[in-house]
Amino acid sequence: MPHAPQTKIPATYMRGGTSKGVFFVLDELPVPARVAGPSRDALLLRVIGSPDPYGKQIDGMGGATSSTSKSVIVSRSTRPGHDVDYLFGQVSIDKPFVDWSGNCGNLSAAVGPFAIRNGLVDAARVPRDGIAVVRIWQANISKTIIAHVPMTDGQVQETGDFELDGVTFPAAEVVLAFMNPAEDGEGGSMFPTGNVVDVLDVPGIGSFRATFINSGIPTIFLEAEALGYTGAELQDDINADAQALATFETLRAHGALRMGLIKSLGEAGSRQHTPKIAFVAPPRAYTASSGKAIGAGDVDVLVRALSMGKLHHAMMGTASVAIATAAAVPGTLVNLAAGGGERETVCFGHPSGTLRVGARAQQENGEWTVTKAIMSRSARVLMQGWVHVPFSG
Repeated sequence: MPHAPQTKIPATYMRGGTSKGVFFVLDELPVPARVAGPSRDALLLRVIGSPDPYGKQIDGMGGATSSTSKSVIVSRSTRPGHDVDYLFGQVSIDKPFVDWSGNCGNLSAAVGPFAIRNGLVDAARVPRDGIAVVRIWQANISKTIIAHVPMTDGQVQETGDFELDGVTFPAAEVVLAFMNPAEDGEGGSMFPTGNVVDVLDVPGIGSFRATFINSGIPTIFLEAEALGYTGAELQDDINADAQALATFETLRAHGALRMGLIKSLGEAGSRQHTPKIAFVAPPRAYTASSGKAIGAGDVDVLVRALSMGKLHHAMMGTASVAIATAAAVPGTLVNLAAGGGERETVCFGHPSGTLRVGARAQQENGEWTVTKAIMSRSARVLMQGWVHVPFSG
């Protein structure tokens, strides 16, 4: 029988922060995939190489980790005050679904450079030299991100001396501002339960103090000590322990239910991207995965977070926004682990090293708000051309 040829689609493979993903311009996708639905999901799954029962994504662009099983769709924005719309899809590795429930803060750093390179930002807004300010509408969560992209001689500057723990080589710094990261978030407010600390009761596991927060991405913060950890764990300490991973997933499911993100525990399995679950601890010395020595005085707090069921090798960008916000609000578990009190910046330790983030919180009529959270990332093109994929629409 005759065999259909592969479909050829313009694409760019980019690193953004500590993640990698395949980037597309919306209008360059096959027509059936230009709208949300089964055709789009099927295309992205096949591009990335999922679902793969072997867990390797050998027949696709994915890298077999949550940090590298990602896709991005960018288009010119019709929304006033914005340059581009950015849609993020977290592609499951071993299951046939794409999770559209949240953003990727790391790949957010690559959206501005990608948009400029592909002519999606008005030329009048892009300086020949200096900083291009790209106004991004994050369509998954209806938020604004402002990217400050360095330009040199009319081109996006990608090389530089900015070092990001979790990324081997230095590059140019891209500063991101997440505007009103908690405003109208899922659950209706920054703290969906109305408290900065709650007790999460999980049958068969125990009761744990928890901070539930909607900022950057819905996140559940727990205390490392209560879970039997120090907060200095590296990936293998958690990911090699199947029972620990199962426990974290159960905790995450119960937390998602408590936050109002799901209506039944069974829904958590099809919503792996959100909420995130993390654990915090006061500073202590440890050796990062790169071999770098992190002293207790180098950080304000230790944070470890799981993504798509596994401990992240560094820290998700959106979770970094949640950390910045929670650290700025007195009384949260993140704030308490960092020493308590009011603060506008926090340096946290993660498995690959450290990261400084900032947020300013204020309380009005009993409600906490944050107008902006800031962090630095870097991004660069790894490959540009076409992806070839068996796809009939």
